Amino acid sequence: MTASGRRAVRPAHILRCAMICGSFLGPASAGLYDGRYAGDQVIRMIPHSYEEVQFLRRLFENLRADLWQPNAASLIRQDGAVDVHVGRGAAQELKGRLRGAHIGHRVLISNLQMEVENQSGSRSSRSRRSEFQHNYEVYHPLEEIQNWMFEMNRTHPHLVHMFSIGRSFEGRPLYVLQLGKRAQPRKKAVWIDCGAHAREWIGPAFCQWFVREALTSYHMRRLLTQLSFYVMPVFNVDGYVFSWTTDRFWRKTRSKNGRFKCRGVDINRNWRVKWCDEGASSHPCDDTYCGPYPESEPEVKAVAKFLRKHRKRIKAYISIHAYAQMLLYPYSYKYATIPNFSCVEDTAHKAVMALYSAYRERYRYGPASTTLYVSSGSSMDWAYRNGIPYAFAFELRDTGHYGFLLPESLIRPTCTETMRAVNTIASRLLRKCPH
Repeated sequence: MTASGRRAVRPAHILRCAMICGSFLGPASAGLYDGRYAGDQVIRMIPHSYEEVQFLRRLFENLRADLWQPNAASLIRQDGAVDVHVGRGAAQELKGRLRGAHIGHRVLISNLQMEVENQSGSRSSRSRRSEFQHNYEVYHPLEEIQNWMFEMNRTHPHLVHMFSIGRSFEGRPLYVLQLGKRAQPRKKAVWIDCGAHAREWIGPAFCQWFVREALTSYHMRRLLTQLSFYVMPVFNVDGYVFSWTTDRFWRKTRSKNGRFKCRGVDINRNWRVKWCDEGASSHPCDDTYCGPYPESEPEVKAVAKFLRKHRKRIKAYISIHAYAQMLLYPYSYKYATIPNFSCVEDTAHKAVMALYSAYRERYRYGPASTTLYVSSGSSMDWAYRNGIPYAFAFELRDTGHYGFLLPESLIRPTCTETMRAVNTIASRLLRKCPH
């Protein structure tokens, strides 16, 4: 145990109920993930009236579909894109119902199995890590990420400190990397977590990229003399492992429920801030299940405990998600303006402009409740309520063409542009807000 009470690291739904309860997802065949996504499709529709919104909400509440965007039927709103993953046997039925209701739609992904294999099927034939060099432009399973964390800790002892803040439901350690010289304990700090939702693989990829850049780029090395960073590459470790071994589109944790076979809780609905209110579900089989009580998940409890302990130093909280191309700030749970809106809004604007300067990718920014949708129990709102003045959530690339299956070829541009935005937010902490 360290003096701060952290454990220092020394070198040395079974499936979602949507998939269980109906025939909405297709049968398996040979291949990656046992070919379970062969012939499945991702279909987009955009409701343009109140009646169309209500039709889609009823439709997907009854069909228990695998909604990608938004992640619950209750969050469908007028003029907002709805992306849904359907099995090959149900795709024609869904299209027929949409045509009958005169709701336009288009197929984003015509064969999901093929896209899954395009994204991750090359892992056996492509070197993901040599003996001496970590590959930052491929997706890595948890074991490889944790081995890389050990290596960063070993090779950068003056700038990197690796420690565990607890264990997951399945007993995996929850590792964090602290970047910056520990001889300056009163420095302002930034917290960054990735991989809260298991299927969003670009998140952990960014956290790895961030650490590499922080340790090698001139600007970031200068920033490390003034700030500390706490980086958690994989928040939802159990779910992330499950997304590699069994269900590529798993979202939640893997905790068990005594009354239902459905497993897991949405990490971003389990925080003690308007817990289980609008935008969260009380049903264990839903992807937005809030859990039996706030901080029921050991992963959430561990992070919340750490943030509470260090909240006098931590001035910015950043959570990395996908997909939508947005930069969000509080509030998520209500339509209201935060007290330091001018400072936060100006910071978000400058961050999005910095991101745009890399590859001209456009990101929307604003309060989560109006820019995305209302949701309760989020980590961002909790961080803000607990005294962290700059709290943000990124929704990285893309806007639906690939969805959760962002190709490895887009890791570099996505991380490069996001790095510029995060640098902008971090740099703002060193200057007094002009408003």
